[in-house]
Amino acid sequence: VFKEKFDLLLGRKTYEIFAAYWPYYDDAPHGGIARLFNDIKKYAVSRSGEVDTSWAGSVLLRDIADVKRLKQEDGPNLVTQGSTELVHALLANDLVDAMSIFTVPVVLGGGKKLFADGSAPHSFKLTRSRVSPNGLIVGHYEREGEIKITDTTLDAPSEREIARRKRMKREG
Repeated sequence: VFKEKFDLLLGRKTYEIFAAYWPYYDDAPHGGIARLFNDIKKYAVSRSGEVDTSWAGSVLLRDIADVKRLKQEDGPNLVTQGSTELVHALLANDLVDAMSIFTVPVVLGGGKKLFADGSAPHSFKLTRSRVSPNGLIVGHYEREGEIKITDTTLDAPSEREIARRKRMKREG
């Protein structure tokens, strides 16, 4: 995910978590992610504007229109982590070109949805994937264009399907 040059695009809450952690973490023995995050440009999206952007290289964006303008400029890719409210807004405004989705083999029993109810339909194609020894799956998806819907209906429904439909109609 971090091999190519990028800038971070974060919602206010995630930005505040990162800004309170990464500038103070010495990760030289662990590959330098803190150094990377500290050296790149960070965009914090906050409707209220009430965010401390004193973390070196930080810029405040006030709304999704600011993000649209930024995306039209020449510059490195924008990478978003966490920031579920921002991700929902990016998807709703057709501003996502690619996604790397990390699947962790843990069931929490609740939490935030990656794709909110009412998300605009988008078609993505899996371009690469990786599985770690502990079961973490990273899938990288890129926009594929129009959604392709495949008709999987049978020419004539089976007896079992007819019975299922009748039962569903009775049960409501």
